[in-house]
Amino acid sequence: KQAEKAVHLKKEQSKTKCRKARRRHINLVAEFNRRQRKNIWLETHIWHAKRFHMVKKWGYCLGNSPTEKSYRACYRAMTKHCLLQDLSYYCCLELTGKENELLKQLARICSIDAGLTFEEACCLSGRFEGSLSLYRADRYPEDMLGHVTFIWKPRNGSENRQLWIWVHPALKQDILRELKAIFQCSEPEEIYVPEPVTTSIQEEKQMDVVQSLGKKRKKEDKEGEKAVPVKKIIGDGTRDPLQSYSWVSQTTGIMISDRTMEILRYRLIGPLSHSVLTETLKAASLQTV
Repeated sequence: KQAEKAVHLKKEQSKTKCRKARRRHINLVAEFNRRQRKNIWLETHIWHAKRFHMVKKWGYCLGNSPTEKSYRACYRAMTKHCLLQDLSYYCCLELTGKENELLKQLARICSIDAGLTFEEACCLSGRFEGSLSLYRADRYPEDMLGHVTFIWKPRNGSENRQLWIWVHPALKQDILRELKAIFQCSEPEEIYVPEPVTTSIQEEKQMDVVQSLGKKRKKEDKEGEKAVPVKKIIGDGTRDPLQSYSWVSQTTGIMISDRTMEILRYRLIGPLSHSVLTETLKAASLQTV
């Protein structure tokens, strides 16, 4: 029986793919998508996974501490050069509606006695980013929700404005619940179901490759190594993919949208940060129709 069992195990192990087949791009993307079912990866996950100890927090897989003694290098970059930090795991809540209505209701969850508010002139114009502490509606100085940062979209001549509020993933549900309450936003009738990014033909090929472990690559895959399936991110670490992502108020007309993992956020620290941005970002040429 032991001999038969050993032979049976050898046959099962022989079906696994060789390393060259496992490292093919289409197989790697399929495996990465499978591993993101519970914890979402950031766009820089592969870079961090090779250099950091990873931890699973707030529904994400984040780099916690470096595997090398790179503290001096990071300090040198912050003081003399430029250091980039990935903050894409922060949640972005978008508010859209009339400016007067937005400011009227947002004044209930902050106070001028605590410092900056959403009505600050330099922030209201959209030139600067602001930060403040939020409280439950009409409960200041009690029942503090947490610290957030915000930025207004510059005016375009219309009375409707857009406001982006960046919150920590641990505070997202409480702050989102309070925003829906003050703006009287109801749950939408239709639940957001994410559509696959890849086309149907690409999806079928990708599923065939995943299911046929141990088999040779199909001959009808003419693109071969050039077949590049698109990375799929369904939902985010703080929201189930079947939950709604947008809420509208029937009385005030304010719309709240969850833009988490749709807008990437990076922080540049150091005296050369501005030089890096000017060299990286190029102004597009204006085209008149």
